[in-house]
Amino acid sequence: MPIYEYKCLECGKISEYFISANLKEKVVCKHCGSENVKKVFSPVTVLNSEASTNRRKGKTCCGREERCSTPPCAESGVCKRG
Repeated sequence: MPIYEYKCLECGKISEYFISANLKEKVVCKHCGSENVKKVFSPVTVLNSEASTNRRKGKTCCGREERCSTPPCAESGVCKRG
């Protein structure tokens, strides 16, 4: 079953749901119970062999040795430093 993310338009929180393609399930916010939700695009992370090699060597997503003071990746999945 695919995983979908929905943002609640009432409380603003995002929740993940496993929804079968065959079933028409009603989606309600897991935090406040509201039915006023909107499906959001979930970016997919794809690693190539170079990125995997860098991770094995202890490097960050942008290939640097040192860690960021804040997480390097934005909500878009793109490195802020790169």
